[in-house]
Amino acid sequence: MESLKVINQEKLKDWAKEIFKKNAFNMIDVSSKKETFRRALASGKIYVGKEVFNLIKNKEMPKGDPITLAEVSAVLGVKKTSELIPLCHPLPIDHIATKIIMHDEEASLEVFCVVSAVAKTGVEMEAIMGVNTALITIYDLSKIVNPHLRIDNVKLLIKEGGKSGLWTNPDGLPGFLKDIF
Repeated sequence: MESLKVINQEKLKDWAKEIFKKNAFNMIDVSSKKETFRRALASGKIYVGKEVFNLIKNKEMPKGDPITLAEVSAVLGVKKTSELIPLCHPLPIDHIATKIIMHDEEASLEVFCVVSAVAKTGVEMEAIMGVNTALITIYDLSKIVNPHLRIDNVKLLIKEGGKSGLWTNPDGLPGFLKDIF
């Protein structure tokens, strides 16, 4: 036992950083952060054209209802985020909600996904993944009728929690959120 050398934690921490800081990719070390409430809201849009839009609205799509399936796929997308984005931490998701709004005038569907968790890091990527998964599902169910579809404007709208607190997208928020923020 005389040859056993005690190394304090700070030296060990610096030693590990020195060895691994030259790597091109590193998952951020959140081990010393405290768990706090985190929430994020993301959105995105798919333009489907009048024909597809009317089929969706009238529930006449050949492969089934894209809206219902997109809401389910958003949940799966959120849950699988850390498996698909290499440096994302797996998080204990507490809540997922998806809302899809149909816009007649532009023949588009707008997807909103909110995610919350009590965790050491934020849920922004999970919210964005939920939106993307829903949009791609709508794309998949719509391409049989018209492959000329466009996914657009996927973005983070709001994030809250952690030491940075509340952030809202500087490009603005949808009308239904303007009275809240």
